[in-house]
Amino acid sequence: MKYWTDILRNITALTQFGLSLITPLLLCLGLSWWVSSRWSVGAWVYIPGFFFGMGGSAMVAYKLYLTVIKKDKKEKKKHKISFNRHS
Repeated sequence: MKYWTDILRNITALTQFGLSLITPLLLCLGLSWWVSSRWSVGAWVYIPGFFFGMGGSAMVAYKLYLTVIKKDKKEKKKHKISFNRHS
């Protein structure tokens, strides 16, 4: 049963990460579409919208990276302490 809970936890984390990556891009492109249709701005407004959206997605990926590294260090430290106690 533990095997299935690990699988479901990983699928949930992957889905959440995917949504977190795509959301800034979709929001920025949606805002670009709204600005373009509301004020009749040219299609050039999609270019900055795309790059701002990709920047937001990059920040999400970077923060996830920092979280994973921090968790990995904590687990290594915990494992090292546990190993030293048993030796």
